[in-house]
Amino acid sequence: MVSVLFPIVFILLFGGMPADSQENSGPEEQRSPELSFRRVPNSAFIAGERLVFDLSYGIIKAGEGEMRIPEITRINGRDAYRVQLTARSVSPFSWIYRVEDFWETKIDKKGLFPWTFTERIREGGYRRETDIEFDHVNNVAITNDEEYEIPEYVHDMVSAFYYIRTVDFSDFEPGDRISLKNFHRDSTYTFDVLFHGREEIKVKTGTFNTLIIEPLIKEGGLFKHEGAIHIWLTDDELRVPVQMRTRVPVGSITAELVRYSGLRDAIRARVQ
Repeated sequence: MVSVLFPIVFILLFGGMPADSQENSGPEEQRSPELSFRRVPNSAFIAGERLVFDLSYGIIKAGEGEMRIPEITRINGRDAYRVQLTARSVSPFSWIYRVEDFWETKIDKKGLFPWTFTERIREGGYRRETDIEFDHVNNVAITNDEEYEIPEYVHDMVSAFYYIRTVDFSDFEPGDRISLKNFHRDSTYTFDVLFHGREEIKVKTGTFNTLIIEPLIKEGGLFKHEGAIHIWLTDDELRVPVQMRTRVPVGSITAELVRYSGLRDAIRARVQ
């Protein structure tokens, strides 16, 4: 279960059931005549950012997670953020159920859409490997030597989360939603992210003013959860995730930010 919460922000993109609601679009998206790709303003993150989380099952530390952007790379003649996520179990939890999960995506620096996605799952005796190449010129995704039609600027589960961080929530009211499209394995899914409001919370790295969002996950997806999934993002331009929490069939799992470095700017939402 250690791997459930940390990638939950991204796993949620495997499915979602949008409902009739007031919707807010994401960041302003502009087409570039020269490149024929959108441009999305990004004041949230830069290369070099590193976020480290403790993953707890109840009061027990079960694992550690990390989100980092080690570098800018070149792909298809364009600059892209190389983004990596890892989740691993720690002793004594790993004696019971060992987890070593890894995700990587290359996100277009100007357009914030993915060019490639890699997934390596190692959980107990379970293994899964996924490699996806996104062709945003012809709107196809290529995986396992198969091609699948995709919508314009479709996301993978990692790029979608970083895209959400660029959304301007200043005019959002509780109940507003963001709707996106995500591709994984062989299908495209629609999912909503519900905005709940604002809250001051205290975690190991300090006290922060935060935005509360809830991914809306289709029941019967990759995993089942007993209650809502909540994510707390700093209420500033960086929108750093400082806490994530969900209920599972027995108890709850929490990811709490314990270290960070390489941010674009100081966290202005920090209270103390």
